[in-house]
Amino acid sequence: MKILLKLEYIALFVLGVVMFGQSEYEWWWFLVLFFVPDVSMVGYLVNSKIGAICYNFAHHLGVAVVVFILGNYLNMNELVMAGGILLAHSAFDRILGFGLKYSDDFKNTHLGKIGNKL
Repeated sequence: MKILLKLEYIALFVLGVVMFGQSEYEWWWFLVLFFVPDVSMVGYLVNSKIGAICYNFAHHLGVAVVVFILGNYLNMNELVMAGGILLAHSAFDRILGFGLKYSDDFKNTHLGKIGNKL
């Protein structure tokens, strides 16, 4: 099942890159902005509940799709770009095993615990 999930997230990563390609931005923007969604971790400075809410919002695949669709519908190139980057970044995190966070601990995700599994 782990391999199947990774393949699914690889496909979503590629889709995010394709979505970004529909924007009119140069490809270097993709590289520069790829890790911007991780700024959402700043919520953990308040507490783990706020941190999880902020992180999960910025890393939710559905949010990425909605942002992309809104960008196309409203003809806002910035949202098209943001939707592609959000999807690619979130899928990349999932490939690495970083899932959506539970509010009790940053390392507790919907994909399991982050860290050594001994």
